[in-house]
Amino acid sequence: MSQAINIRPIVEIKGLTKMFKKRTALEDVNLDIFPDHIIGLLGPDGCGKSTLIRHIIGQHIPTKGTCLTFGREPSKLGSKDLMRIGYVHQEGQLLNWMRVDQLIQYVSSFYPGWNKELELRYINDFDIRMKDRVGSLSPGQRQKVAILLAIGHEPDLLILDEPTSELDPIARAQFLELLLNIIQQEGKTILIASHILTDVEKIIDQVIMMKDGRIIENQGMDNLRERYLHVRLSTLSKELPRTLTFEKALFCERDDCQAVMVLENAYFDEIKEQVQASNCRIDVHSLPLEDLYKIIIGSRVLRQDL
Repeated sequence: MSQAINIRPIVEIKGLTKMFKKRTALEDVNLDIFPDHIIGLLGPDGCGKSTLIRHIIGQHIPTKGTCLTFGREPSKLGSKDLMRIGYVHQEGQLLNWMRVDQLIQYVSSFYPGWNKELELRYINDFDIRMKDRVGSLSPGQRQKVAILLAIGHEPDLLILDEPTSELDPIARAQFLELLLNIIQQEGKTILIASHILTDVEKIIDQVIMMKDGRIIENQGMDNLRERYLHVRLSTLSKELPRTLTFEKALFCERDDCQAVMVLENAYFDEIKEQVQASNCRIDVHSLPLEDLYKIIIGSRVLRQDL
């Protein structure tokens, strides 16, 4: 995505490779993350998303290459810089022996800028049971508490690894609204890794897709939507002409009356030229993120998703 020249990335990754014994978890990853964006980090299990996140926050050290967060190696970040980061781990690791209210009080004591008003509003909106032991909470309740602990100090960089996987639909909707409110504050950045693409699509403005330890796509969401089209041709006469061929379509299914296809935008003008003299109606739509994901990650679109 294009950025103003004077805006520096808050995360700068160059040639990052991470090896675990003989297994390559990340290979030659290059990435700049700029402020004021909600970024979706997408990819199949084992593709390297969590490993990449752990480099950004300093839990892993590169085998090769560099990773800088706020201009420094993450493992060398001082306390002030660490206070600028919020992190929700997908497993929601918390202190099980504490009550919820004790845990919140304990964590908030480390942050001079903890937003008490935000805390109280979140507790009320998400129905947090303050007197319960953390170890007795349901997975969904644990996740709600973990999210509060990550956002209460209003971090500049909020990293969310599968944050809504255990939340019910109502809580997920509330959480997405919360993220949209957070990003309205200048200089905030949210990186969210999730498999629930219908949720992610509602809030992100940038998409990073990973496969086999590599970044294979890094685009603005609007640009990605414009690249691929869902096209339906319907005959206005008796039969769709057999002379119409769609070899460049990524997917095409046709019968006598219509053709349904997915194609890259670059080939759309060719399709229009074919149908101009064919007495056909043409309907064009953008694809949902789930289908875009299947095209880029899996190189296919399933018929039932169209």
